[in-house]
Amino acid sequence: MPSIVLEDIKKIYPATTGKRVAAVRRFSLNVADREWLTIVGPSGSGKTSLLRLIAGLETPDRGQIRFNGKNVTRQSPQARDVAMVFQSHALFPHFTAFENIAFGLKLRGVAKAETIRRVRETADLLGVAHCLDRPPAKLSGGERQRVALGRALIRKPKILLLDEPFAHLDEPLRLQMQTELAALRERLATTLIWVTHHQAEALAVGDRVAVLRRGKLQQVGIPRLVHDQPANTFVAEFIGSPAMNLFPGTVVQGDGELLFIGRETDYNDHSPRFTLPLGSWQADKFGPHLGRSIMLGVRAAAIRLLDDPAAAKPGDLVEAIVLRSQFTGTQTLCTVAWRNREFSVSAGAEAGLTAGQKVVLRMELSNACVFDATAGVALF
Repeated sequence: MPSIVLEDIKKIYPATTGKRVAAVRRFSLNVADREWLTIVGPSGSGKTSLLRLIAGLETPDRGQIRFNGKNVTRQSPQARDVAMVFQSHALFPHFTAFENIAFGLKLRGVAKAETIRRVRETADLLGVAHCLDRPPAKLSGGERQRVALGRALIRKPKILLLDEPFAHLDEPLRLQMQTELAALRERLATTLIWVTHHQAEALAVGDRVAVLRRGKLQQVGIPRLVHDQPANTFVAEFIGSPAMNLFPGTVVQGDGELLFIGRETDYNDHSPRFTLPLGSWQADKFGPHLGRSIMLGVRAAAIRLLDDPAAAKPGDLVEAIVLRSQFTGTQTLCTVAWRNREFSVSAGAEAGLTAGQKVVLRMELSNACVFDATAGVALF
């Protein structure tokens, strides 16, 4: 199976207004042999364009694409041994499931007996052996997606590209398909790139996650690293549900300890609004950044509800107001207002929070992040 190298890729499309649109801009990335990489980003971030460039359906305006060190930038799709599964399934409506899966082998002139054997083997692998005689109209959404996947896998491609493969499935079936595909990993033995706008899916499936925005790579890393240590404020707010809370302010040296001086609105508001003692947290790293406008990033799970308001200490956020809450089955997510700022808090499943209720909060900073307020990049 090949490794994939994308080096300084740029792709520009003409727009109906006459203005050219850069779908992919200065994009570089290495994908290891048999790695499963998920690419996630909002609509229009260039995810599908990247897949089409890797598949050979588009040619970059600049840069190189290499498979195992070989330059394939101008190579045809047929010569790349890449299979792609589209969001729309793209099954032939007048073919049975068997004929749809076998279509690629038929084009390559594979013998009938071998075709039958491989279709049955693939159908057994994907759990659609019971419906091979049915046309797509007689299949469920999950069965249609499995057939589309089977048509791609039957060729045993070196690279498998999935473009929002489960976008049209309801949540239980989406989760089931994720689990089933992951269980097949050893038997597939292929390098896989999976595009999705669903960030939870990206975190669950990929060995690594690449986050895109407006055609540019924002961050790539193992899922936990991208979630816990976002490279910038865009990743912090895009990855994770709910998004990371960002508090603008500055860090100053107080009486023997560091203090975070927060602001009510944004970093252009020069009126101090609250003080959060930082203790020794990251004291060795704040030296060059004292007085700098920053964003303090704190996940909802790191903001604790205090059962006993009398236990509040300096630095606790006293008397925040619950605006709304949502029970998810394992926890209660709520949005609270404190002064003129709203942010997210994660509470236990048993927390019976109601709108208008006053709560006392405490921030746990052990996993907090610090970003430059102007550039939005992580400082450490």
